[in-house]
Amino acid sequence: MANESKFPTEVVELPSKGYFYPKDSPLASGKVEMKYMTAKEEDILTSPNLIQKNIVIDKLLESLVVDKSINLDDLLIGDKNALILAARILGYGKDYEMIYFDDNSDEQTTTIDLTKINELEIDFTKFTEGTTKFDFELPFSKKQITMQLMTSKIQKNIETYMKSISKVNSQVQSEITSRYKFIIVSVDGNGEKSYINNFIDNELLAVDSLAIRKHLNEVSPDLDMSITVTQPNGVEKEVAVLLTAQFLWPTI
Repeated sequence: MANESKFPTEVVELPSKGYFYPKDSPLASGKVEMKYMTAKEEDILTSPNLIQKNIVIDKLLESLVVDKSINLDDLLIGDKNALILAARILGYGKDYEMIYFDDNSDEQTTTIDLTKINELEIDFTKFTEGTTKFDFELPFSKKQITMQLMTSKIQKNIETYMKSISKVNSQVQSEITSRYKFIIVSVDGNGEKSYINNFIDNELLAVDSLAIRKHLNEVSPDLDMSITVTQPNGVEKEVAVLLTAQFLWPTI
């Protein structure tokens, strides 16, 4: 397949299958066409300015995605991860040499086949098609909350919020509660932001908080980025492949 610029392209299947996007969204097809990486994209990957601003991955994907009507901020995080993985494969092939630390905290290297990374299994029948929101009953308090799946835009908003509150109080990093304030959209049917924030700050029990995190892991469409490596001592260990800017740029 080729686009107007005559660069070869591939169609990437999204882990969400497009199920959660509105029907009029180009993402509802569950597929995104991407062109192969060129030297132009390597300029993006090595731009000190983009790296410093922490927007290098977004700029790379903007350049690679063929359909410019797609708003990358609308992407579910798992779908964005799939595009990052595809960009790496289309740019430099399926073999990826990664560093991990063994049980003795010694640095080791291993080469993995990126095409072997699979999607997590999700039961889509538990969701309403066309929306990222879903209901969940907290197991201990029995409160009914409505949450939304994490998108790229929500993640950026969380990061901005975290930076702002760290300037006020640098002693406590409230990452867990900050995330909840963006993904929980109602508590017992009450969608007022002040009510939700007060519940998260003063009433949410640790046992229910743990249940929220477990449930989000179970229902969020994504890639399974954990791999099993064999350490020098012969013992297998599970490690995670991190989708950072370094992941996209091979060490020479």
